[in-house]
Amino acid sequence: MSQRPQALFAMTAENVPQVFPPEVLARLRESVDIDPALVARDFADPGVREALARTEILVTGWGCPRLDAAVLDAAPRLRAVLHSAGSVKSFATPEIWRRGIAVSSAAAANALPVAEYTLAMILLAGKDVLAARDRMRATRASSGWGVVPGIGNYGRRVGLIGASRIGRRVLELLRPFDLRPALTDPYVDEREAAALGVPLLSLDELLRTSDIVTVHAPETPETHHMIGRRELALMPDGAVLINTARGALVDHDALVAELRAGRLTAILDVTDPEPLPADSPLYDLPGAFVTPHLAGSQGNELARLGLAVAEEAERLLTGGKLAYGVDLAALEREA
Repeated sequence: MSQRPQALFAMTAENVPQVFPPEVLARLRESVDIDPALVARDFADPGVREALARTEILVTGWGCPRLDAAVLDAAPRLRAVLHSAGSVKSFATPEIWRRGIAVSSAAAANALPVAEYTLAMILLAGKDVLAARDRMRATRASSGWGVVPGIGNYGRRVGLIGASRIGRRVLELLRPFDLRPALTDPYVDEREAAALGVPLLSLDELLRTSDIVTVHAPETPETHHMIGRRELALMPDGAVLINTARGALVDHDALVAELRAGRLTAILDVTDPEPLPADSPLYDLPGAFVTPHLAGSQGNELARLGLAVAEEAERLLTGGKLAYGVDLAALEREA
């Protein structure tokens, strides 16, 4: 094998062995020369600076410092940034693309567990499982077997806000079920929606007609509080709102008002702020089910992110096209 290019980890050091366990690290090191003991958390560190001068491939992750012009000047041989997490917005600057440096992200790999979480919550919400659990916990009794009207997953309308990677994966996972998905997304036209197998609705129409609404839009100035008091009021009584995207897409004050009224249910894996303050009513309201931002890759799922990077490194070094390249023009409307 020809000499492997120099690579450098740039992330929180604790994440390296989790995202790159031994078997994944070994595969990565078949393509690049990288030292897992040298992790760039501060590009001003002299040892990191020295390594950066030789680096051709930067393997980034959560906690990567900002890659501005000064840092890139210190890395004259850099030709690719392979990100072992989702969005690169927190550290990537336009200067990277201006210099012709390739950028790849494991966002597609990270989308898989989020979509799985969403599917699970859709099915549980359709059966009213979460509220039934709370009722049994409160009464310490079971009503016994019997038909419960108004619940079930046959023919229930599921409205998706956003045809992101996660949103599209959710649509794929919903196909085996007798549910009726619909989509709203300003960047999707009727033809593309038809290819995805769903009707394309306006946001208002989707909210009015969906039993379950699940949010998969990016956080941008335009989407801040896109689900506010007016939008929540459009949702039918008994509807469920699921948010695994970003907390700021939903106006929490307006949501709390609807939950207090008992009109809606909310399943929130992301909140605004995050984490919630200790006195947040969302901890106690019976219609709120809050989880601590765990829909994304956790535990053994992290290795999938590292594997995505190892595969991208192989493509890069064999002259292939990156499978998960990040385009600067599309970055502002991605999560």
